[in-house]
Amino acid sequence: MITLERDYERALGVRPSVSAVIFDRRGRLLLQQRSDGGQWGLPGGSVEIGESVANAVCREVREETGLVVSVRRLVGVYSEPALQVVRYPDGNVWHYVNVCFECAARGGGLQTCDETLALDYFSPRRLPGALLSNHRVRIRDACARRVAPFVR
Repeated sequence: MITLERDYERALGVRPSVSAVIFDRRGRLLLQQRSDGGQWGLPGGSVEIGESVANAVCREVREETGLVVSVRRLVGVYSEPALQVVRYPDGNVWHYVNVCFECAARGGGLQTCDETLALDYFSPRRLPGALLSNHRVRIRDACARRVAPFVR
């Protein structure tokens, strides 16, 4: 299980990351059940060297869900240690600086991979209980539909 780490000094380093909020035509949100902890969360991952955050979110969504997406808007930037320092089941701790985008599906089809146990759409009012807590904040911010991005 992936958990928040209260002792940020245990972090091995800071990692730039991206996440995607993808709504279907019925207003449901696409979530990924992750293989590294079994919890549900937004598709996303680390930004690679030489890659923009916009390209990273499109790549990560394609790898983890099979969907081809385009970026619609910036939801927010998340770096607060209380929300962004996480411990993985293997004991590694990382401090993520996450850039969260709302994306639109443009093609492809849902398919799982090694990082994804399951994919499903959920009503924002009925999210799974085993949802990563830091992703819950991003989802709430995305549903606020605020023009200006959040900085947390």
